[in-house]
Amino acid sequence: MQIYLDHSATTPTRPEAIDLLQQVMTTYWGNPSSLHEWGQRAATVLETARMQVAGLIRAADPESIVFTSGGTEANNLAIFGVAHQYTTPQHLIISQVEHSAISQPASWLESRGWQVTRLGVDRLGQVDPTELERAIQPNTVLISIIYGQSEVGTLQPIEKLWAIAQRHGIPFHTDAVQVAGRYPLDVQKIPVDFLSLSSHKLYGPQGTGALYIKEPKVIASPLHNALLSNSSNPGLSLVPLLSGGGQEHQLRSGTQAVPIIAGFGLAAELAAEELPTEMHRLQGLRDRLFAQLADLPQLVTTGHLQERLPHHVSFVFLSDRLEITGKTLVRHLNLAGIGISSGSACHSGKTIPSPILLAMGYTAQESLGGIRLTLGKQTTAADIDWTAIVLRQVIDRLSPKLVLSGSGATK
Repeated sequence: MQIYLDHSATTPTRPEAIDLLQQVMTTYWGNPSSLHEWGQRAATVLETARMQVAGLIRAADPESIVFTSGGTEANNLAIFGVAHQYTTPQHLIISQVEHSAISQPASWLESRGWQVTRLGVDRLGQVDPTELERAIQPNTVLISIIYGQSEVGTLQPIEKLWAIAQRHGIPFHTDAVQVAGRYPLDVQKIPVDFLSLSSHKLYGPQGTGALYIKEPKVIASPLHNALLSNSSNPGLSLVPLLSGGGQEHQLRSGTQAVPIIAGFGLAAELAAEELPTEMHRLQGLRDRLFAQLADLPQLVTTGHLQERLPHHVSFVFLSDRLEITGKTLVRHLNLAGIGISSGSACHSGKTIPSPILLAMGYTAQESLGGIRLTLGKQTTAADIDWTAIVLRQVIDRLSPKLVLSGSGATK
């Protein structure tokens, strides 16, 4: 018996998307920029996908969707697309619990003289909107706050955060990669300026994603826009990361990967149709797993229990044995045929404490013990029950003694 509980890392491509991908590769293989019949057939497929992705987030204008190679590129386009408009360093606001596709570009800008404010979070992983208000400076040119945190599942109060940015006239970006297809997104109700999406998080093929831009504009080069460098708010203009043929409204040059984009579009459309029932089902399974493990003192729930991604379960595993970490549980469950993930990162053979858990107030040792179980379309109640049984057995074999550290970890 094999149980896959790592859907926040990637989801299996749904059969409908695979069938469409194969059909497009064999029938609609033209270059969508070409004017002849073969190209225009491919262009029709491309624009259909654009409408489908726009529909997932209720974007009124499909032209607001710019296809990228994935969520990472979408995040980079938002950050650098704004930053590269300026000939002098400005100020950027992010949170301490961003995905590395946001935090690393921010660090790169910081090394070039930019000011970067990283908003702290509480024990549940949420940003305090009043902290955002206090962090804004006259030269703040972008605020980027993740919507759904991939490691601990916490949803941010995006509506409140965006409202603050809007009041100050500052563009607002959110990484919604983990949210799309799992939780309602409506850019008409919460009209953020930029929003990142990824195909393979919602049962589409890997290798494509999108950046939603409320009012897309393009600046060919920062040298052509020197006047904006002294402006406190350049609006929604972006400098492209890639130069070339000017595809995707001149914001993402390169011939589009029409087959996988078509699969992304169909997956987005089906996710929108299934969302009401699937979200409710996943929440039930999520809460079932939490309930079955609630009496284990070695597992401390991380993240917000109510304001949480519907498919997401996460814990810190407490042990007095330094060699036992979250990765230990990942390996043991893998041997039992169950796939989960750990929050700590491994670099050059060394296990590094999770920066997300550190930001939430856990100690370095506790931050090595993070685990994440993320559910999906194929997850059943029987899978949940068996996983709980196996996890209990693994913890019993490891026999860790519960340690309550100075950070106040409690069950």
